[in-house]
Amino acid sequence: MSRAGQALFTAIALLALPAAAQAHRLDEYLQATTFSLARDQIALHLRLTPGVDVASGLIHQIDRNGDGSLSASEQKSYVTHIMQTLSLSLNGQSGHLHVQAMAFPSLAEMQMGTGVIDLALTMRAHFRQGNNHLAYHNQGDGPDTVWLVNCLLPQDPAIHVTQQHRAADQSSYELDFSISMP
Repeated sequence: MSRAGQALFTAIALLALPAAAQAHRLDEYLQATTFSLARDQIALHLRLTPGVDVASGLIHQIDRNGDGSLSASEQKSYVTHIMQTLSLSLNGQSGHLHVQAMAFPSLAEMQMGTGVIDLALTMRAHFRQGNNHLAYHNQGDGPDTVWLVNCLLPQDPAIHVTQQHRAADQSSYELDFSISMP
């Protein structure tokens, strides 16, 4: 490759770097929630991803003893904290969330902004025939929190999602759905 060609290639590569860096949010704590409805429960799948700039603060919050590792008790304590920032109600009645599974990434992955804390939560539900209303609020975990929320298409053909409403920042979510006769 000629010297001019190398210079052009280098210039293009350098111009592309800022665009690539902007594709991943570095300074936010993304909390993405998906809902799944079944006859006897509501399942929540939370994926919590701290960006590079906020990861050290989150690690410090979880790693209470500062030993550089996240023990099972520290992980459980953090999940309990997250669950206290969530509220979920069905037809105006508050529900209690249960942890089904949790997985934490390595500290190195969190520090690189690629580590995802993965939580599976459920709430027992007694849907009524006809219209039902679910309300969800995620208070977040600090000023750097951003949210995404959505409902998966129900696998049960008797459950029909009719409407979804989200706050502009997606920290609050309402879902209207109906249950048809079997």
